[in-house]
Amino acid sequence: MREEIAAALQDATASGDKRRACLFRLVTAAIRDRDAASRMAGKDKVPDSDIACLLQLLADQRERSANDLAEKGRNDEAASERGDAQAIRALLPPALPLTEMVEACKQAVSETGAKGLRDVGRCVSALKERYNDKVDLVQASGVVRSLLS
Repeated sequence: MREEIAAALQDATASGDKRRACLFRLVTAAIRDRDAASRMAGKDKVPDSDIACLLQLLADQRERSANDLAEKGRNDEAASERGDAQAIRALLPPALPLTEMVEACKQAVSETGAKGLRDVGRCVSALKERYNDKVDLVQASGVVRSLLS
């Protein structure tokens, strides 16, 4: 993922897109901050799964900011924020298609021996271990709930 982010920064810089270049520099700085905090804790660099969570967080922040700006009538700025969120989400690894996610949920339910709704957390944890950043855990939780009810 780090290479993809560096390539996106280089492309934005080469094309003269200052806004996207600034955005990708911000992402790179956030990753470096996480790496520094990890080293202070005596660990290695943060793994790609943590980078994916960070990217999702940054994209969600941009979406919330866009919604706030749209409510205030500042639609041009809101559109810009939504574009930034979309650019950040483009860096995320592709999610599993819905059919594959449903199959993964069925497999998690059978492997964990889940019987009722109180076992949803265990199933979602199994999905997180196996598919980490490729599955939308909120959506997967809904699928697991429907399978167990």
